[in-house]
Amino acid sequence: MKEALEDLENFVTEVVVHNRRGIRASLLRVAFRGLAVVYSSVVSFRLMLYRERFIHDHHLGVPVVSVGNLTVGGTGKTPVVELLSKSLRDKGRRVCILSRGYKSKRQKKAPFLKRLGAKLGLVEKPEEIPPRIVSDGEKVLLDSHDAGDEPFMLARNCPGVPVVVDKNRVKAGAHAIKHLGADVLVLDDGLQYLKLKHRHDIVLIDKTAPFGSNGHMLPRGTLREPPRSLRRASYIFITKSDGESDDLVKQIRRYNKAAEIIECRHRPMHFEEIQTGEKMALEEMRGKFVGALSGIAVPESFEHGLRRLGARVEVTARFPDHHRFHGPEITQFIERCSRRDVHCMVTTEKDFVRFPKLPKLDVPFYFMRVEIEIVKGREVFDKLVRLIAEPRHVPVGILPADFMEST
Repeated sequence: MKEALEDLENFVTEVVVHNRRGIRASLLRVAFRGLAVVYSSVVSFRLMLYRERFIHDHHLGVPVVSVGNLTVGGTGKTPVVELLSKSLRDKGRRVCILSRGYKSKRQKKAPFLKRLGAKLGLVEKPEEIPPRIVSDGEKVLLDSHDAGDEPFMLARNCPGVPVVVDKNRVKAGAHAIKHLGADVLVLDDGLQYLKLKHRHDIVLIDKTAPFGSNGHMLPRGTLREPPRSLRRASYIFITKSDGESDDLVKQIRRYNKAAEIIECRHRPMHFEEIQTGEKMALEEMRGKFVGALSGIAVPESFEHGLRRLGARVEVTARFPDHHRFHGPEITQFIERCSRRDVHCMVTTEKDFVRFPKLPKLDVPFYFMRVEIEIVKGREVFDKLVRLIAEPRHVPVGILPADFMEST
């Protein structure tokens, strides 16, 4: 059943980004046009309810920094969350990352009728399930299956930073403050999560596809919100950038004239063997025949990255984003690579954390460690970190407005 749903999801994705042809795909795209109008109306109505205060957001008493995007997948949120969280941690703040745990193991809920009865006051409210603690800042407590691949990666790569998973991030944030001592909350994929009041909204834009695959809303395109939602951003990160994005900046300024803009790219750091932990320098990949396996939103960027490092990609295997790998799938890929006599196999770190345990391999299998490198606007990022980590304190008895006028 799971495989059938994943195949359907993959087919729909290919239809949306126009990678699938044929009568079925064409008919589906026609249907998606109408659905996109409905979806866009629902999104606009929901935003209006929050904007006009018909629905209220929640304040938890600590700064909340949201890192999100307008589109589905592929902009590089996880490395940006990692960079921001580590920077705040190094400034002495007790940072906690809140994630919804996309495609993590589902938590058991009380039966629907019991929950409905509790809301109507007919039965006693069921006991609330606490959020999942992926890391308490000292050690990683859950695997990628229970936590989700991105929260697990963040927990591995951000020592000293707790990571908490729950769809209800108001509940998760309150838990982090009370039980983990958090004084700053970083909301992973938080632009659309409006229940929790944001102090700063960081919005990521992929330079290679700034407004999705075709500029249309879901399901006709890949936009979750219209471009005008950029006006909510206090900081905008242009990802996959070379530092020369003047034309894109002009487009951004049509929607937001005030937000600070930072340009960054995903920088490969090294390769790490998945069984031994042995690290290999990037230069050693030059000239090697490799097999590339990935289950990410934009597999082409991973494969092109290997080629830019001088690797000769002989075998590729692409799976849907967040795909949870099974032993036979990886075994089949390894056999294909063995027939082509490759020097090594490579995957992404995000995919590696979803691998099952593998038997000892004859051919080295690496994942590529990637971090965010700021190529333009470093001083803006440092200022943001200082603004969050070193807030100005208003003296007791002085109103904020008076304090601002006196400084």
